[in-house]
Amino acid sequence: MQKNYISLGLMSGTSGDGVDASIIKSNGVDKYEVVCNSFYEYDSTIYKNIHSLKQKISNIFDLEKLFSEIIDLEREITLFHAKVVKEMDNKKDDLLVGFHGQTIFHDSKAKISRQLGDGKLLSQLTRRNIVFNFRKNDLLNGGEGAPLASIFHKLITQEKMINLPICFLNIGGISNITIIKNLDGFNKIFSKDIGPGNCLIDTWVRNNSNKKFDFQGELASRGKKNQIILEQAQELYSNRQNKNKASFDTSDFDISFSRGLSLEDGSATLTDFTAKILGDSLLKELSPHKGLNNILICGGGRKNSTLIIELKKNLPKNFKIKLIDEYNIDGDFVESQAFAFLAIRSFLNLPITFPNTTGCSEPCLGGELAAFK
Repeated sequence: MQKNYISLGLMSGTSGDGVDASIIKSNGVDKYEVVCNSFYEYDSTIYKNIHSLKQKISNIFDLEKLFSEIIDLEREITLFHAKVVKEMDNKKDDLLVGFHGQTIFHDSKAKISRQLGDGKLLSQLTRRNIVFNFRKNDLLNGGEGAPLASIFHKLITQEKMINLPICFLNIGGISNITIIKNLDGFNKIFSKDIGPGNCLIDTWVRNNSNKKFDFQGELASRGKKNQIILEQAQELYSNRQNKNKASFDTSDFDISFSRGLSLEDGSATLTDFTAKILGDSLLKELSPHKGLNNILICGGGRKNSTLIIELKKNLPKNFKIKLIDEYNIDGDFVESQAFAFLAIRSFLNLPITFPNTTGCSEPCLGGELAAFK
């Protein structure tokens, strides 16, 4: 019988608004059980500093120029995560911690993915074993460094007995998919980033109001999409050289084409633009997989009702779209649970990425262990 581990996954997404924290019990292979989930909102200073810093970084050279600022913010973010761990930690079990950190730059071509978070410091502060830097080894082995949750999505289908084939659509700052299907008696997984998720809408709302995001798509629902701008943006996107990238960073997208629109009209235009990209990408990626028309949506974007309505308009009527919550899974915490699971796999020296999920050359180990002594 395989040993079960207790693991805390910490995930701070591209929205930069706080930390999703999940404790699971799992053997790291074929079983998991959710113990608890919780969200911890960043204070206003950390939130503003994250987005201010990200706006200054457009290439790897900026990482060097802004080294001092990056280190200062990294310490603040690590201290914040330490408070989260201490609050979640019941001190009764040997808790393993999967620490994703806050992404500020991702460039798979340059083999650099920078997440703010000092795993060794977090280990000292919490007196726990910390697994961090999950993307580095995949990048060094020819992978894109993303998406990373695919192996956990596969486990979800097993635990919840979800009929295959299925496509998980995770709408975070960036949107990615995991396709799971049965081939020759084995469940195979395929995954990739497919375009923007919340990043364009969030940036627009953040830059043009005192809000952090468009709550449930209310702003977009009151706005009127600008058809001329929308068509120009779609043409520009379709002609971009990086349109076939397997992984994206939020810096790969910008909102400049919406300049001059009202808050509501800009929200509506960007929401429709995002939905059209996702619809086109889904059709392209799902078409080679015969009979695949079931989509499970997770991530914060699933709560944007206007985005989901627009997405459905861009997909055939025979596509069946469900929220992952319908399987008694909290769609807000799939990624934090995934990093708890990945931490266990890393601790057990089991691969976390695969050629069909990130493009790495072979099944790849990932994560560094900061062991508390």
